[in-house]
Amino acid sequence: MYEGDFQALVDEVSALLAAPATLEDRDFRLIAFAAQEGDLDAVRTGSILRRSSPAGVRAWFESFGIARAAGPVRTPHDPRTGVLARLCLPARDAGVTYGYLWLLDEGAIGLDDPRLAEAMRLAGAAGALLAEQGRPSRALGLLLAEAEAERAEGRSLLADHAVAASPFVVMVVGGELRPAPYGMIATRDVLLAPVRDLAEGRAQAARIAARAGAVGISGLGRDLGRVREAVRQARAALRVARDVPGAGPVAAWDALGPYRMLTELSDGDPAVAPLLDPKNAPLRLTAETYLDQAGNAQRTAAALNVHRQTLYYRLSRIEELTGLDLDSGADRLLLHMALKAAHLR
Repeated sequence: MYEGDFQALVDEVSALLAAPATLEDRDFRLIAFAAQEGDLDAVRTGSILRRSSPAGVRAWFESFGIARAAGPVRTPHDPRTGVLARLCLPARDAGVTYGYLWLLDEGAIGLDDPRLAEAMRLAGAAGALLAEQGRPSRALGLLLAEAEAERAEGRSLLADHAVAASPFVVMVVGGELRPAPYGMIATRDVLLAPVRDLAEGRAQAARIAARAGAVGISGLGRDLGRVREAVRQARAALRVARDVPGAGPVAAWDALGPYRMLTELSDGDPAVAPLLDPKNAPLRLTAETYLDQAGNAQRTAAALNVHRQTLYYRLSRIEELTGLDLDSGADRLLLHMALKAAHLR
């Protein structure tokens, strides 16, 4: 919906002022840009390639007051960093700065240029679009608040959004994901996605994982009042996707099995600590494999590719180190849970 509008505004401003234009949001993430001829500006090139600008570049530009300015701001050439002179048109709506239109004019456009009145009108249109685009994200932030009044406001803001009339999943991503996929609502590392069913949600999560690394996905939700619970589920699933060997890059709450409970545990049991010492890694693997195989010695020995007598020796050493009795169902359960939970630390 918005991408074509933003690009049209950037192209119009660039043609109006006869200078290459770039639109970034207030976090200096690239939204749209017009073609540039002639000398390349290092900052502009980096912004286009990375889709964002480094913190140092952001601080340098903000030092000229662009975040508070209501009109055009001239920023100078900086030979140390290769930054060329440019003109900044704050993209504002209702007195709030939502982004910046940059004109790479090398000082050619004066602040009294009559064309700037129309350029600022276009910057205002960009600000209004950015504000509208950001409202669902603000609503999601409210849904995550502790106060019920804020959550109610968030539900009200999303009353006309597709997610209010559809099942949804929440995803928590382990890496950078900008921009949010089309149709999803994002805030920080959380994505709220309307879906037909959980299978569609998992397919979307798999595509996101290719861009953002590990992804945890909640169960299917139908009530926006329970988004906080869905986020908790997705964060637990992300821990499993990221930390448990073979579980990632996508882990779903509905498929976590015992890790649903294990993600809620705090510190592990001290009896298991000796097995977590790196020098006892073979014993840890033996214990976990033995318990995964429900205590079946034949299957365990085959899985570890060791002789049965070697397995029995290792099991006796495990009992010595932990003080646990592997013939006890309670001790087996404790050891199994503690070893699984250790993957999450």
